[in-house]
Amino acid sequence: MIRTLGALAALTLAASAPAQTSTPATQANTAAAQANALLNRALPADQAAMKAHVLFLASDAMKGREAGSPEFDIAAQYVAAQFYAVGLRPAGDAGGYLQTVPLVVYKAADEGTMAWTASGGKAQPLVFGTDYIPAANPARAETQVAAPVVFAGRGIVAPQYGVDDYAGIDARGRIVAIFAGAPGTFAGEERAYFAAAATKAQIAAAHGAIGIVMLESPRPAARQRPFSASGYANPRTTWATPAGTGTSPAPTTPVLGTLSQAGATKLFGSVAWSKIAAQAKADKPAYTPLSLSGTLSATTHTAFTPGASSNVIGVVPGADPVLAKEVVILSAHLDHIGVSAGGEGDRINNGALDNAIGIASLIEEARRFTASGKPPRRTVMFLAVTGEEKGLIGSSYFVDHPTVPLADIVADVNLDMPVLLYRFEDMIAFGAQRSTLGPIVARAVGAVGVGLSPDPMPEQGFFTRSDHFNFVRKGIPSVFLWPGIKGAGKAPFEDFLANRYHRPGDDLTQPILWDQGVRFVATNYAIAREIADGDARPVWNKGDYFGTTYKGPMAR
Repeated sequence: MIRTLGALAALTLAASAPAQTSTPATQANTAAAQANALLNRALPADQAAMKAHVLFLASDAMKGREAGSPEFDIAAQYVAAQFYAVGLRPAGDAGGYLQTVPLVVYKAADEGTMAWTASGGKAQPLVFGTDYIPAANPARAETQVAAPVVFAGRGIVAPQYGVDDYAGIDARGRIVAIFAGAPGTFAGEERAYFAAAATKAQIAAAHGAIGIVMLESPRPAARQRPFSASGYANPRTTWATPAGTGTSPAPTTPVLGTLSQAGATKLFGSVAWSKIAAQAKADKPAYTPLSLSGTLSATTHTAFTPGASSNVIGVVPGADPVLAKEVVILSAHLDHIGVSAGGEGDRINNGALDNAIGIASLIEEARRFTASGKPPRRTVMFLAVTGEEKGLIGSSYFVDHPTVPLADIVADVNLDMPVLLYRFEDMIAFGAQRSTLGPIVARAVGAVGVGLSPDPMPEQGFFTRSDHFNFVRKGIPSVFLWPGIKGAGKAPFEDFLANRYHRPGDDLTQPILWDQGVRFVATNYAIAREIADGDARPVWNKGDYFGTTYKGPMAR
């Protein structure tokens, strides 16, 4: 699972550094010893099957399964072979299980330039690293913008909360200057959605803006470190267009860069910026929109390096003559973050819980469907995606290039990072309360003897941070299930997040409870089975924000 979209976008294909060096004999002996120790305890067949998948996918030989690496490609071939073994039909490209996902790594090619020209004055160059940091534009090799500037708070329009940061200003043909983040008064899922850079860019584009500059926050708590150009040229990854550039959430409204408080003072003037800084430092910041008098000119250059990866797709065809064309998707991401650069000791981020177990669950749920002797009424698709850790890339590519008609996809059930280190006493279903998937999830969870709990970390906005959210963006009801943290679960869950998540410690030395993996599979299978066999396709609850925003099927 990704920590934040911004942080994960900074991970790159180039990060796959070699693992620690040792002789072939030492490697072989170590691998044999590990395998013997791990397999020493016999397990029931269903638990052993899950463990076998994770033994392979989270082994050191896979070097963290980074999207675009040879090791990820091997992992994808493994999943394709398992899909074949359990009886899934291929649903990828050209009659196979793989769907090629073109990748592109992009980064700022140079320092760029920025200059501010006040009305009636001369152009005043801004200083790289002191006044501004440029941003790479995934959609263009060269970006040149010169336009007036308007200040629009945090760049949010959310009528349900009475917030319209564009009220009273005309952003058409202008550059919008905005802060990051979203109000703490927003509900967790919607707060994360409005804080996302993609959402801000799309809102700015809808208002006719032709560029965005982000503003350094004056809030002390927001300033983790001084304004610095360090890392400004770190590579990022997205999926590539046929032209070889990258996709962008708002290609007509690129982010041009970030202004420091010193740079913002040059644009706004010291008096106006002092007022905005005072607004930002308030307990509940509320911003006054402002049109600046002058023109900001910016030029940035972006370098591109092509790559490639694959989604893995198989289906169980539906048997109902009417409903078979409709598709229920079970998704999980296959990639992880590769090998950490530099340092001593173990640098392989094996990704056992994140998300080898999710993929193992996907395979074993497919086995349940094909072994049941009862084909589902609707078609069920099993989708192992690439590039989740780089910004939900594989699922984004799939929903824009589906191998079945998008209108026929009725739901997505996502499997991402179940922390199976304790016997879970409850479950958390992100997004279930937003659609008619909610009662289905409740029945499935009840069948394994636990209840549903509300999101214990709403400030994290997990609903917007995994692959199912790309289906939500297409109006498709979706849900993401986790073992809950009641009782004995809280301590090991928090320890995993603090000490093993996105670190080499997420490996097979963890005390993984494979019987809990079987319970997790049983719950997700029950959810998918009921969706697949139900008379009615899932719909969003009447008036739900995401269902309304993305024009999905709505309950009346």
